[in-house]
Amino acid sequence: MGKNEKENRRSFLKKTAPAAAMTIVSRHVLGGENFTPPSEKVNIAYIGCGTQGIRQLLSALPNPDVHIAAVCDPNEESTDYIGWSKNEIRDKVRKFLKKSSWDEGVEGCRCGRKVGREITEAYYAMSQKSERYQGCAAYADFRELLENEADIDALYIMTPDHLHTAIALTAMKKGKHAITHKSLSNVYHEIQLAAEMAEKTGLATHMFCSAGNYSTSTLCEWIWSGAIGPVREVHNWSSRPFWPQGMTAFPPEQVAIPKGLDWKLWLGPVPDRLYHPSFTHAVFRGWYDFGAGALGDMGHYSFYQIFKILKLSSPLSVEASRSQYWEIVDSLWKKQENRISYPRASMIHWEFPAREDMPPVSLFWYDGGLRPLIPQELQTDGKPMPEEGLLFVGDKGKILAGFSGENPRIIPEANMNAFQQPPETLPRPIGELEQWLRACKGGPESDASFPNIFPLAETIALGNIALRVDQKLQWDGEKKVFTNNADAMTFTRRAYRPGWEL
Repeated sequence: MGKNEKENRRSFLKKTAPAAAMTIVSRHVLGGENFTPPSEKVNIAYIGCGTQGIRQLLSALPNPDVHIAAVCDPNEESTDYIGWSKNEIRDKVRKFLKKSSWDEGVEGCRCGRKVGREITEAYYAMSQKSERYQGCAAYADFRELLENEADIDALYIMTPDHLHTAIALTAMKKGKHAITHKSLSNVYHEIQLAAEMAEKTGLATHMFCSAGNYSTSTLCEWIWSGAIGPVREVHNWSSRPFWPQGMTAFPPEQVAIPKGLDWKLWLGPVPDRLYHPSFTHAVFRGWYDFGAGALGDMGHYSFYQIFKILKLSSPLSVEASRSQYWEIVDSLWKKQENRISYPRASMIHWEFPAREDMPPVSLFWYDGGLRPLIPQELQTDGKPMPEEGLLFVGDKGKILAGFSGENPRIIPEANMNAFQQPPETLPRPIGELEQWLRACKGGPESDASFPNIFPLAETIALGNIALRVDQKLQWDGEKKVFTNNADAMTFTRRAYRPGWEL
């Protein structure tokens, strides 16, 4: 593709509207009703080919507006990834590619950039009739990818949390759109930087956070119409963490870096340390340096709904309690101090001010097996408390829903049976990837753009800071400071490895 062709294509993507997109040639003439000409597709570099990255790659590839031109991961390939079941990833790929022999004879869960490229090339070879397909490039370093792949329009980021903002900021500085898995970052300051850069550049951004849930509109209609009266409390609980947390020391033994893994690239902005498998793949979430704990892993999915339904912005305060444990050392009981990892279980409480016609509200989070007390209304129905859930407490009743607001119902059951549901007056959202792709083509900003999700991402980051401070913290959302504990501000930033400063 020549320089003028690239420039014309970029101009097209910026100017095209979602519903009335101008087409170079009729879709019907080119290849049928569902055919999307190459000039209309968003050229994407896919960053992060671990288990979750591969799962979402399988759902992204068939999208008619997507073209995966390159993949990137600091790990070439290995079979030490952690799936939900023994052959989960292998079986998903076999079904997706309609190839029962995929990874036959391979022991373990194989992922990495080589796997991402193999899947991408196999899919396009199977689905594209054009002989012009040039294959999928693969890189270890996203910075090298951005230098070499000038025709990339956007980055799809599926790395561990500590790399999300570093990659997104680099992409936006080069004029590329960005979509990322939650969390936006595991550090407050980086969340702020990402939202500000997206606002400044006007590029299409999105953070995956279940922003396509139909039930959110339903709950808005119920609560806004007064179904349970003014909401004073919200309780949200998760069965996470599934991965180790509560570590009080880094692994003491030195382990050889696996062949094919660029450990320095995996560390990214985090200061140097020796490689250990306890830091990587799915278990990174438990460490302050790399992950965002149970709250950061799951809270974005549910908080997006809560913030939209209750019109929340910055909290006024946050406080947390966390699990502790003791060990016998030299025949004495000794409390274990944890300064490097998230606790095994926690409860966090935020207070929010009044909004429009809504009163002040308290938001409670629970994880590690902790849950709120069973509501009397649920006991009346003889129903158990779900393992995960979302509970809205109003002056006139309670709404119980799935973790992210799905399948809401007023409790007890008799009240739900008597409830006259209001008419559907709010639009139902399209999928999250579709929202972002529409924005990439010049359409409206996605519901979960970096600026739009800043308040909920901020709230989660502040909750994780509260886990490290033995005090209720008062927060000034305008000045972005804790007003009663200056030392807590040290947790809003990270120390950077030289060359990775943001």
